[in-house]
Amino acid sequence: MEIPQGVTIRVDGNRLIAKGSQGEVQKALPPQAKVSVNGSAVEVTTADKALKGTLESMVQNMMHGVAKGYLRNFKLIYAHFPITVDIKGSDITIKNFLGEKEPRRTVLVGSTKVQAKGQSVTISGPDKEAVGQTIANMRIAMRIKDKDGRVFQDGMYDVEAEG
Repeated sequence: MEIPQGVTIRVDGNRLIAKGSQGEVQKALPPQAKVSVNGSAVEVTTADKALKGTLESMVQNMMHGVAKGYLRNFKLIYAHFPITVDIKGSDITIKNFLGEKEPRRTVLVGSTKVQAKGQSVTISGPDKEAVGQTIANMRIAMRIKDKDGRVFQDGMYDVEAEG
């Protein structure tokens, strides 16, 4: 695989490190696989074909993430009680969800950034897995229990995805 311009990749023991304009991503490599960087190319070697495909996808995601980043836009939808999202450090607080007095809490993963303005929420970062896990954490925090899902549809919904 070709390394895009502006991206550097190196192997440090059993860790693969990619750096670019959007940041740095590090991933642990399994012991049965070998990743080598030859000039402007990355080569994955292993006896297991499935593992090779997985690692190649992981390397491509890392290169794309540090070069362009991953960005997801969401909209907070509510029927009666306006939802607010506050971010302090790595803590995310979801207030007034379904009119509840106690706020719901979750955490950011890795170097992911969350911006909330009114009803729009933007989640971005260089690591695809960390961005996806942060989104999953927020959706789990907004899970509606003990109510009819056809009636109570408040939550966070996709608007568009980039990257």
